[in-house]
Amino acid sequence: MAQPVFPPSFPPRPTAARSPEGLREVHNPAPRSAADGSPSLEEIVRIAHDAGHSDVHLGVGEVPRYRARGDMQGTDWPVTRAKVFQGWLQEILTPQQIDGFNRDKEFDGSHAFPFVRVRINLMDSLRGPAMVLRLIPQTILTMEQLNLPSVLESLAARPKGLILVTGPTGSGKSTTLAAMIDWINRNEARHILTIEDPVEFVHESRKSLIRHREVGLHTLRFHNALRAALREDPDVILVGEIRDRETLSTALEAAQTGHLVFGTLHTNSAVKTVERVLGMYPPEEQESVRRSLSESLLGVIAQGLIKATDGKRAAFHDILINTDACKDYIQRGALDEVEDIMEHSGFDGMVTTNQSLLALVEAGRIEGDQAVAVSLKPNELAQALRGRS
Repeated sequence: MAQPVFPPSFPPRPTAARSPEGLREVHNPAPRSAADGSPSLEEIVRIAHDAGHSDVHLGVGEVPRYRARGDMQGTDWPVTRAKVFQGWLQEILTPQQIDGFNRDKEFDGSHAFPFVRVRINLMDSLRGPAMVLRLIPQTILTMEQLNLPSVLESLAARPKGLILVTGPTGSGKSTTLAAMIDWINRNEARHILTIEDPVEFVHESRKSLIRHREVGLHTLRFHNALRAALREDPDVILVGEIRDRETLSTALEAAQTGHLVFGTLHTNSAVKTVERVLGMYPPEEQESVRRSLSESLLGVIAQGLIKATDGKRAAFHDILINTDACKDYIQRGALDEVEDIMEHSGFDGMVTTNQSLLALVEAGRIEGDQAVAVSLKPNELAQALRGRS
């Protein structure tokens, strides 16, 4: 059982901050603990940052909690009162943003503390308002540091096409995308444009020129910004999330007209991602979109995280590389055949979830029963594990 976190005492520190890319400038008073012993939001986030926690969970009527290596972890702070929560909001949001949350009951955004950037999600709930803060590291890890498959570098080096990075919330999609964009930024002389909601990892221009746009701050809609991007001379476009058919159609158009396009979806396998993309279109458009997708798609990287034996978390992958054989099957809609190809095409950089999990078990990185628990085909993986024991 995770032990509670006992908050240390922090001296007040100024919170005037400007995010590295100049997205927002916020001037706040120095953080002070409330009379009931509740800390400032900056103090809470600093503890999470120093401890390597991924998320902070706060809500009226609740004790503050952290997500530590995948597990929820309590604290010894008092139950949050409405006045304290309102003070936390004032540390990171403008009065207009707070009014918008009170009106819409939802809010997504970001904020740069002096030591870490956070993605903000606000919600209303039965007990009152609540927030989740996802910590975004200021240091962008390379693909080598993340131990990502080498085929991802090959995909990042391609001049045009569509690359989809998928997985459930908290699976490390943003970290993988950031590493791929960082590789381009360091090795290629390109113009990179990101369209995100909100901006997460902030890149400094190196060999490439990179610009960030945040939905709601610099543009009203993903589709508007993506359509405009085609006239802004980009070589690489990152679309934070492909949420609808309109955005997908424009992303496909961009990939077909000489741009390298990255996008994300909340799907847990490569083939299901292709099914999801095709499912955004009505039956009468299926033949046309299958042809467009087969011509534009470079690859799908589906990713998940699993607790490792060293207490950290390990990534596993389901990777589809759109070879000539896969193109033919996608165009015909024979997606079961694509999955069969993936199982026997490791030389092309492809891997299935079960193959990736099995490799982690054999390397002693994860336990077999945990691998089976997250597998999309648990019986098949259990049989493979028995055959190798």
